[in-house]
Amino acid sequence: MGENHTKKFRFKKKDWLLIGIIVVVAGAAFLFHELIGGEGAGVISVKVDGVLEGTYTLSKDQEISINGGTNILIIKDGKADMEEADCPDQLCVHQKAISKNHESIICLPHKVVVEVESAESGKLDGISN
Repeated sequence: MGENHTKKFRFKKKDWLLIGIIVVVAGAAFLFHELIGGEGAGVISVKVDGVLEGTYTLSKDQEISINGGTNILIIKDGKADMEEADCPDQLCVHQKAISKNHESIICLPHKVVVEVESAESGKLDGISN
């Protein structure tokens, strides 16, 4: 009765093969998401004094003049960054580039709000609200 019935589990070839397949599929999915991001990554909405001035895709590199040139927004490599502003504090220029849903850049002196809106946010917001 004093027998010890503990068994050590050892991975077999099939186990390692399954783990390898899972890692490869996960890696491929991640790379696919990163490379294809483009329009699926979302768009930038630009509002001045609460009024929508325009929307721009993150998939196209471009320079956007906002509010008659008081602010210059650059979209490059799927990120938006406030490159220039003629306001005294320059806080919007020093904010990090944005690319994720609901991230924003705000310039209070010029009443400019730039926000990322995910292409999929409408579906998720409709369910969660």
